[in-house]
Amino acid sequence: MFTGLIQDIGRVERVIPGGMTDLWIRTSLGAASFALGESIAVDGACLTVVERTGDTFRVQAAPETLRRTTLDAVRPGDKVNLERALALGDRLGGHLVSGHVDQVSAVLETRPEGGSWVMVFGLPEALAPYFIEKGSVAIDGISLTVNTVGADRFSVQLIPETQERTTLRAKAVGARVNLEADPIGKYVARLFLLQRGQAGGLQTGGVTEAAVRAAGFGTP
Repeated sequence: MFTGLIQDIGRVERVIPGGMTDLWIRTSLGAASFALGESIAVDGACLTVVERTGDTFRVQAAPETLRRTTLDAVRPGDKVNLERALALGDRLGGHLVSGHVDQVSAVLETRPEGGSWVMVFGLPEALAPYFIEKGSVAIDGISLTVNTVGADRFSVQLIPETQERTTLRAKAVGARVNLEADPIGKYVARLFLLQRGQAGGLQTGGVTEAAVRAAGFGTP
């Protein structure tokens, strides 16, 4: 479990393809202290540390991970957002993030607003029921507040601190990102549909906006 507060911007050193794709990543977090088998979020995807040296560590991305995230296109030299797993007793400054990416989206628009940076992303239909204005979303592992929600898009606003401490500000229009909807929203939506006998959609591709509307629950 993670909080969505990025601790370091790592740099991919090596990518070794195969049945499992190995990623060697350089970090300032003290990789030598990482425990073998511990979880770390890489651009929002929860991966397992399988080897480490003084300032680099190796994780493995399974085929399913590559299919569901942007890690399929990562190359040496790329920067990635890193967060170590939450320890019990730590402050929960962001929101609960599982590190299980739901879908890949893309940047649709960017613009400055005051000292902040507004970013608009595509909103896949299957995730629409989980998005509400002022709710939470993890984008490339970053805990952010949803500013606006439309039929097929949503926006967030990056304060200067987020612009400096994550990779998101550098994403151009068309760039892909990993999305993880708020886990609480997923459970609420599932319970709502189960109570109304609309569970079929859950077994054949997840909760969709159409299924939620059919159950009598409107979305923005």
